[in-house]
Amino acid sequence: MPTSQSACDTDPTPSRLPRRWDLAEARVSGPVAEGRDRRCWRVDSGDGPFLLAEYPRPDRRRLLFQHEVTAALDAAGLPVLAPVPARTGRTLVTAGGHGFVLYPWVSGRRRGGLELTYGQCEALGELLGRLHAGLDACTPPVQQSMLVPTPRAADAAEAVDALLDSVPDDGTDFAALTGRRLRERRALLDEYADFRPPELDVSTVGHLHGSFGPGCLRYGGSGNVTAVLGWDSLTTGPVAGELVRAAVALFTFEDDRGLDLDRVQSFVRGHRAAFPLDAGQIQGAVHREWWERLCDVRPLRHRYLGDDPAGGAGGDRGSAGAAGLVAWWSANLDRTLEVFPAPYAAPAEDSPAYG
Repeated sequence: MPTSQSACDTDPTPSRLPRRWDLAEARVSGPVAEGRDRRCWRVDSGDGPFLLAEYPRPDRRRLLFQHEVTAALDAAGLPVLAPVPARTGRTLVTAGGHGFVLYPWVSGRRRGGLELTYGQCEALGELLGRLHAGLDACTPPVQQSMLVPTPRAADAAEAVDALLDSVPDDGTDFAALTGRRLRERRALLDEYADFRPPELDVSTVGHLHGSFGPGCLRYGGSGNVTAVLGWDSLTTGPVAGELVRAAVALFTFEDDRGLDLDRVQSFVRGHRAAFPLDAGQIQGAVHREWWERLCDVRPLRHRYLGDDPAGGAGGDRGSAGAAGLVAWWSANLDRTLEVFPAPYAAPAEDSPAYG
């Protein structure tokens, strides 16, 4: 994204771009959102509000495949936004070397997973399962056995030792906390070194959303999901892996309580109703996600030493409770392996929020 005035002067002028879609009385405002890779603008017009997304270096083949997929999911009745074709019929418009895509404007609010009732958690899991079923129906087959590299505990322990050597000895509380977190991780790596999962995953694989979590979901007033965003992360891999990652992203406490396993169970139950996965696949995905978090020291480096870009911290793995989650999950590994795929029994009261 340009940072200098001279670079900004070479940008395409967004105010002229709505003409490519023949929008009546279009007015561009913003940018309304800015990220590492692109900017977005709101477009108000006589045809309704829209979102204009910019891709400074568009991967044409990848974007057009993404557009085909999201259009198919939208046509199947799922809450996915299909790109709006320009007057030429194209969904990707280029100007000044940049790519632009127009989407309908999304209203609604974000909600954390811990705000959802158990029934809403189950409905959300069913939605993810329907998305996986829809992706399976509208995309080419994916190789069914995937060799997934597994990190080594010894490599992670070596990285932690190097980080410990770099902790400043300044007597501050933050330095003490940093040292404690690193020593805690070092001890866990020693204790669980023999729990490494296999590299060969024999499981159901396919195309995946890639970043299903609170940030990509918008809710209406009734509590239903009105839109699933974030399809730039579209990828392939084991379906059970995305199910587990989504559950962790949605239902993690930002403290030493770890995961809300009641909500996890209802979420997984909903998913299995729409996209059946056997318990072994889910347990394998739980094992792998725990192990990868145990061996991933980048979030520790970023959070406590500040010398790693935020993007390298693995999304929610770089959050305030990430280190605490690893410790909790290690202590409760057998429990999570049992609970994630277990038949779900609804709690006595469908509480709307955690206490």
